[in-house]
Amino acid sequence: MGNRLSKIYTRTGDKGTTGLGDGSRVDKDSLRVEAYGTVDELNSAVGLVLCSDLPDAVRDCLTRIQHELFDLGGELCMPGVTLIPENYVDGLERDLDGFNEDLPPLKDFILPGGSESAARCHLARTTARRAERRVVSLAHNEVVNEATIRYLNRLSDLLFVIARVLARREGGSEVLWVHGDQRQ
Repeated sequence: MGNRLSKIYTRTGDKGTTGLGDGSRVDKDSLRVEAYGTVDELNSAVGLVLCSDLPDAVRDCLTRIQHELFDLGGELCMPGVTLIPENYVDGLERDLDGFNEDLPPLKDFILPGGSESAARCHLARTTARRAERRVVSLAHNEVVNEATIRYLNRLSDLLFVIARVLARREGGSEVLWVHGDQRQ
């Protein structure tokens, strides 16, 4: 792959711009930088989940997702390049179906929590939703691979399901939302 960084700081961004993968420079608060920066945050949140004691199937799935998120960030950093194929979305759907198979149907809203790893997974889920919003904002102004939006949408759903799996596995329970009128 391209250039390797031998020196971490370059001073080229000191005036509020950054270089994209195609060599062009944009403001650091541009929609594109916001989008791939939020995907980077999401990847870090998934990394935090991976620091937990996880079932092998969850660990393998999330590790694959980290690589796919790096692809997604790269795609967003290089206008006109497509790195997220539709089969990435299909893979998330297969994972969703597999992890959801043994869970009871939802009857109530679930609050983030239940166990430490489940809470970490919920944090990653909400970051995925924000990344999706940022990519949608970018798509209003520039061409974006439609599979990237579908990918982030499915990923947030998958992280929700994995959070449910983890809460139950760790002996915790899902924290159900209770409307203010019914709380004591």
